[in-house]
Order: sequence, then structure tokens, then C-alpha cells
Amino acid sequence: MGETTAIRIVAPPNGSHSAKIDDKGRLKLPAKLQEYFLGLGEKTVFITSLDRATARIYSHSTWEENKAFLAGFKDDPEWAEDVLFVANHFGADSEMDEQGRVLIPQRLRTLLALEGESVHLECFPGVVYVYTMANYEERMGRALSGLADKVRSLRQKGLK
Repeated sequence: MGETTAIRIVAPPNGSHSAKIDDKGRLKLPAKLQEYFLGLGEKTVFITSLDRATARIYSHSTWEENKAFLAGFKDDPEWAEDVLFVANHFGADSEMDEQGRVLIPQRLRTLLALEGESVHLECFPGVVYVYTMANYEERMGRALSGLADKVRSLRQKGLK
């Protein structure tokens, strides 16, 4: 009989995580995020911004999927080219070191004024969003606005 290889599905950690970017531009990923990327079998990540407001840390395989998606996007190929151009301008590959640190590209640090700053991290499959404190507070304000009504409506539609 032939051997079967089990595909390991690694779920991203839940919750919001705090971190700080040091004066050399390195972000020390919290242990749960380090474990997540290592669980994916990836130490190399691609760090960029697509919206010039939030940094994103992509697993290598997720970024390759995004590049393929953009290359094949037929609805508006120019949009896809522009997004990829911006991502490449602000982005770079980074290898997680033994301490779980990744280097944020200089252009991205300058754009988002990240050096020496505290940030909030939110993990989704294959990508971690890096919010500046200002981004995070703005997003929190929007989320809290009318929250009771949002929860009530969602519960009526099945939220537990």
C-alpha cells in the first residue's frame, strides 16, 4: 500500500495582538503568530501594504496566490496591475529570525511612520494585518458605533 500524506490545516489564532516595531524596523511577532507561520511551514513572509494605511504580512504561499489572482484578473487588469505595483513598491520578503522577528521594509516603515511604534495585529488565513495605533482606534470607533443594534440584528439572523 502507498503512503498517504496528511494535509495539516493550521487555523490562524483568534483575537487582536499587541506588538512593537523596534528602532531597527523589526517587528517581533507574538508567540501565537510565530507558531501559526511555522505551522504553515513558512518562515519567509512578504510584507507590504495594499491600501497605504495598513501593513500586511503574507505567508509566502498566500502572496503567491494573490499574485496569480492579480495576473489573471480580467474584470479590470489595470486595477490589478496597479495594486501589484503598489504592493511591490512598499513590500519585500522577510525571513523570520530565531526570535520571531521580521523586518518591515523601509519604504513601508516611512509611509506608515512605524519605527519604534506600537501596533495591533489581527490574523486571518495566510495574512496578518498590522494596524498603527491611529488605524486601530479609528477602526474601533467605527466598530463601536451602533454596536448594540449590530449585535441584535446579527443574533436575529443566527449569530450565537
